[in-house]
Amino acid sequence: MSVAPLKNDVFLRSLLREPVPYTPTWLMRQAGRYLPEYNATRSRAGSFMGLAQNPEYAAEVTLQPLERYPLDAAILFSDILTVPDAMGLGLSFAQGEGPRFAHPVRTEADVAKLAVPDLEKLRYVFDAVGLIRKQLNGRVPLIGFAGSPFTVACYMVEGKGSDDYRLIKGMLYARPDLLHRILDINAQTTAQYLNAQIEAGAQAVMIFDSWGGVLADGLFQQFSLQYTQRVVAALKREREGRRVPVIVFTKGGGQWLESIAACGADAVGLDWTVDLAAARRRVTDSVAFQGNLDPIALFGGEQAIRAEVRRVLDAFGPVKQGGHVFNLGHGISQFTPPEAVQALVEEVRLYSPRFHAV
Repeated sequence: MSVAPLKNDVFLRSLLREPVPYTPTWLMRQAGRYLPEYNATRSRAGSFMGLAQNPEYAAEVTLQPLERYPLDAAILFSDILTVPDAMGLGLSFAQGEGPRFAHPVRTEADVAKLAVPDLEKLRYVFDAVGLIRKQLNGRVPLIGFAGSPFTVACYMVEGKGSDDYRLIKGMLYARPDLLHRILDINAQTTAQYLNAQIEAGAQAVMIFDSWGGVLADGLFQQFSLQYTQRVVAALKREREGRRVPVIVFTKGGGQWLESIAACGADAVGLDWTVDLAAARRRVTDSVAFQGNLDPIALFGGEQAIRAEVRRVLDAFGPVKQGGHVFNLGHGISQFTPPEAVQALVEEVRLYSPRFHAV
């Protein structure tokens, strides 16, 4: 693939803890329902899956937030559940509802039928990556992503989102062998899927362990982190003559920071419950951090938003090199006023240079 040279690589350099002039910013779910232009495109696509499975639409919504805000990275518009959909579980999104699977995995027979899918079933994702890279024209890097093996397994077993994770945790306690088989298949698939995104043009990748934090201590390491680590170990880390950084984010995982930081990733995403200064001390700056503004701070008005941005940057503190990517501690709410995001991005760019040596 012939690609334009990267004009802004601050995000990539910060992930690799190299000197940068300011703290780079992107936001989880930055292409989403809080933007009227996203809703207009989704309406044309007819459904969420119609949007995600059409490379032209996926590219369009990926770039929309970059037209509004001076962000330092784009993230592929897709969903973590494309992987189990390719396994034949029958993913659908009803308007106003979350994802549902027509064929959840709950019995020994269900588990026995699972296999690593043919990645050609996900060709639409890789085509979208290539198209987005072309349309970005080197403006900023593109992030690819996948769900962690455990988080994806939660949806596969529950059949939808859950408040108590009763079905998957029930399987964990009653038939750990079944869950380990699901997780093994998920880990193999996720590594292949992310490597295919890297081959298609993703310049960094992120693993979303959104639900690892619901596990008990000891079980998190066994059923979530172990399999995330397997994925990280299998990833291609060089492409187009430079390193492809890997970010791992476990919501609710602050108590396991040292273990997550040792999983082989270049950066660890942190939710808003973690103090950045303490986090830096705990891992002695061995990894970069991403985060960690509370997404609900964006409903506090401009003054409060700017104050919270400064508080997060102050907490991370001065750096001789990069090592901090500003982000939310979880995905942006669909009800967020677009002007709130403008205030956030502006304040990071205005306030953060004082912490950088270059």
